[in-house]
Amino acid sequence: MSIPPLASRRDFLRLGSALAGLGILQGCSTAVTPTTPPSPTLPPLSATTLRLIAPSGPSADPVQCARALDRLSRAGFALSNGECLSRRYQRFAGTDAERLADVNGLVNSRPAPKLILATRGGFGVMRLLPKIDYARLCPLLKESGSLLIGYSDITALQLALLAKGGVPSFAGPMAYSDFGSANPSSYTLEQFRSVTTVPGWQLQVNRPFSPTLKTEGLFWGGNLSVVAALAGTPYLPDVKGGILFLEDTGEQPYRIERMLQQLFLAGVLQQQKAIVFGDFKTDKLVDYYDPNYTLGTVAAQIEQETGVPVLQGVPFGHIHDKTTLPLGVMAQLDSDIQGYTIRFGDYPTLPADGLQFEQLQMNGAPQ
Repeated sequence: MSIPPLASRRDFLRLGSALAGLGILQGCSTAVTPTTPPSPTLPPLSATTLRLIAPSGPSADPVQCARALDRLSRAGFALSNGECLSRRYQRFAGTDAERLADVNGLVNSRPAPKLILATRGGFGVMRLLPKIDYARLCPLLKESGSLLIGYSDITALQLALLAKGGVPSFAGPMAYSDFGSANPSSYTLEQFRSVTTVPGWQLQVNRPFSPTLKTEGLFWGGNLSVVAALAGTPYLPDVKGGILFLEDTGEQPYRIERMLQQLFLAGVLQQQKAIVFGDFKTDKLVDYYDPNYTLGTVAAQIEQETGVPVLQGVPFGHIHDKTTLPLGVMAQLDSDIQGYTIRFGDYPTLPADGLQFEQLQMNGAPQ
């Protein structure tokens, strides 16, 4: 994935203004003089704490960064570590040490942040996995009921925490990619609100599946490229009898099958009760050798080889309108001729009191 060029000095001054206005510029080595008045309304001291982490790729557009900070603050979140949005080293959101500190620094937070929101995906989390303080971090996140939300490359962190300490998380919108968008998806924001504030939730997918299926298991997974890359490492959970969720972007159907075959040969797929596909953005990808070789072809082949039912159509992936999915929690899957339903069990939630989710739709950041 190509990285946009570094932003102009004016853009970074704008981001610095937003950070200063939110009171989260502490720790930056260079003072930034605001060029515009701070627009966010600061949340009360009792606001739900939200810590931003940037363990993967950089957030290139300062205006988009400021927009994300503004919306999240107006919604009632007390933000911390916002300076991670302005970091850049090579193709990453800071050096390995800086990005690792985003994660390991959570153990020093008292109380632990209720929401831990990744800024964006890209690549970089795998470089950090051996150095994460799982012994202290996993118990803290479970006891505090913290919600870790992200997707794409963040899958590596989510799976490692699940493997090392049984920590649940959420595949969901990210700060830069979604909350900072000039035109945020109403569906994405409403799903984020519904899922994260209601203990126990169900997703209805209008995609017929035959024969009927009724099963339950641990709902887990994420980005297929990352899941496959973790095969054979101690950071891929050993889940038996689970419901494996997978999504990806920019991959030809044959490459999707190759990664699935890798997971099959590693003994992962055949241990699941069901495999559920999200969006793979393959609509405009045509196989050079066989234009009829599609994602549906791949699903049928994997289902035949593994004997595990493969369902498609979950509205999640690198798309504008995405749901939010609890990961690492028990779920029930029921299908009929109309489609299928996934019912999720208990998982950590946000306190709805004091949060104003409608503010996530507003535009108030410096332009």
